[in-house]
Amino acid sequence: MTAPLIAPAPAKLNLFLHVTGRRSDGYHLLETVFRFVDCADTLRFWPRADGRIHLLDPLQGVPSDQDLCVRAARLLQSEAGVTGGVDIGLDKRIPLGGGLGGGSSDAATVLLALNRLWRLGWPRERLQALGLRLGADVPVFVFGRSAFASGIGEQLHSVALPPAWYLVLVPPVQVPTASVFADPELTRNSDPIKIQDFSAGPGRNDLERVVCRQHPEVARHLLWLRQFGPAGVTGSGGCVFSAFASEREARDRFASRPVGVHGFVARGIDRHPLLDWPE
Repeated sequence: MTAPLIAPAPAKLNLFLHVTGRRSDGYHLLETVFRFVDCADTLRFWPRADGRIHLLDPLQGVPSDQDLCVRAARLLQSEAGVTGGVDIGLDKRIPLGGGLGGGSSDAATVLLALNRLWRLGWPRERLQALGLRLGADVPVFVFGRSAFASGIGEQLHSVALPPAWYLVLVPPVQVPTASVFADPELTRNSDPIKIQDFSAGPGRNDLERVVCRQHPEVARHLLWLRQFGPAGVTGSGGCVFSAFASEREARDRFASRPVGVHGFVARGIDRHPLLDWPE
């Protein structure tokens, strides 16, 4: 087997998340700020001539045909009229069902990597539009910058954020996004804000109350983390996070966590590692 094309897929945090409405098709309207962190999955790509899309390391409990990596590859293959295929290796580090965008990030990296491997030359805007068909979080990973997002998450404007280190706790739960958005107690009428009005620290997440009620373990982790300052749920949960000015402070807090509590410390990054790849 020849040397693969290797590409990272970083996690994201939602520094706040407001649900401002609901469209007639059922999609929720959101406002949020996405920030990447340097915790990442790693993907490897080997071209193949027979047109087959093959995931070498399928996730337990996820049928290959439903995996976002496979779906992204097949969608791009179909839309671009590509006759070749690809073997995809996935080293998974981002927790599943944690609101860190791992599946969406993997899908975006597949689009970016195959755009290069198959020499398509598609601009990022075209890949973003394709990514939206896979999920509302996919476009920001293709966009490649810290972003204020609105609409269903696809209207993106880059923002400058101060340096920060994040302590992320990973409760032993996987939160299905659909169950959170379907909850009748979810707030769906937050007032829209302007880009300049948000704070760079963890802000209000309209999904938090529902996530914590459905998954008490998330509430317990959040309560511990809030001893040290503002903290919040990212995305639809269940990971919770807090921001610190230095790596040392974040690691000191992490070292004091209760027995059995898991997580990691990560640096905030404002540019996706693949942002400088040529189109």
